[in-house]
Amino acid sequence: MEDRKTVLLGITGGIAAYKSAYVASGLRKKGYDVHVVMTENAAEFITPLTFETLTGNRCTVDMFDRNFEYDVKHISLAKAADLVLIAPATANTIAKLAHGIADNMLTTTVLACTCPKIIAPAMNTAMFDNPATQDNLDILRDYGFEVIEPAEGLLACGDEGKGKMPEPDYLIACVEHAIASEKDMAGLKVLVTAGPTRESIDPVRYITNHSSGKMGYALARMAARRGADVTLVSGVTALPPEPFVENVSIVSAEDMFEAVTSRAEEMDIVIKAAAVADFRPSSVSDRKLKKRDISDASIQLEHTRDILAWLGEHRREGQFLCGFAMETEDLVENAKEKLASKNVNMICANSLSTRGAGFAGDTNIVTLITRERSKVLPMLSKEETSDRILDEIMKLRK
Repeated sequence: MEDRKTVLLGITGGIAAYKSAYVASGLRKKGYDVHVVMTENAAEFITPLTFETLTGNRCTVDMFDRNFEYDVKHISLAKAADLVLIAPATANTIAKLAHGIADNMLTTTVLACTCPKIIAPAMNTAMFDNPATQDNLDILRDYGFEVIEPAEGLLACGDEGKGKMPEPDYLIACVEHAIASEKDMAGLKVLVTAGPTRESIDPVRYITNHSSGKMGYALARMAARRGADVTLVSGVTALPPEPFVENVSIVSAEDMFEAVTSRAEEMDIVIKAAAVADFRPSSVSDRKLKKRDISDASIQLEHTRDILAWLGEHRREGQFLCGFAMETEDLVENAKEKLASKNVNMICANSLSTRGAGFAGDTNIVTLITRERSKVLPMLSKEETSDRILDEIMKLRK
């Protein structure tokens, strides 16, 4: 992370405090400087030493602790923080924060913070549903806190219902969505397609491709982090739905065509990263296919409508279109031809034969091709590649 951000992780006295260790560890692995402030009750569930080991920073509990280099600790932490995450947040701490009560190190520090604040309530269902708790949460929302709704399930007390703290990965995603990127795409509507499509042969079999959807999902994630209003149209993948975007699930190429074309008019940017199942059999392979009883699927795919070509034909003024091209040879030449024939602004081309690029991996090597130039990106994670692609799109839109 080029600009290392500081996260103040507040932990209160609930059984879900053990999950906060995973949050602290995950944030540090992603490059954040994590400082933990615990209430004394939280220290009954998990030790400060755990968080000091995970973060490399002193964990603060006692407001009157003298064993530190002199500064006004709650003020120095408040000034350093780029974001506050309180997880878990008990009903007691929620009530204190809602009414400005600063009687421990955590509430005192948070009261002095001017950065964004996220709170994750975790408690018994009846306590969460209590009108007093709900009123206090509404007050915090009015004060600018982001309140993460608790999950439903079996609670530690044995009750079933709403009140579980969300999983650490989701809490980390909330932090990244809030502060990982500048919001330079705020106000823009972005549509991204991802994953494979499936064309049924019969009730059991189908034709598809090896697309994992990882590149398209990364593009949607990074655009949302930069403030865009994102719609992700995805084929069937093993990936969970992306938070902070509108997830639209499809199966066939025709499903994807309908989902994209019905939404395209309102979009400022459309990025087609999906790998549509597309089969054009030669006479030899066609004979083999007939032996396997899938010639009907081949005929069906012959009539698959070209999404990118449709977008190019119907592009409105000011709309930016970006397509992907995966080639095994003549990468740049074939991508330039696609750029012209589809009438799009940019093609992201990569080669199946290049190590570190391709479908299932977590890295990619992409060449960004416009009418003016070609720009080769080094091997990067798919998130980093997505950010570079979005950087280029934003430059070209100006």
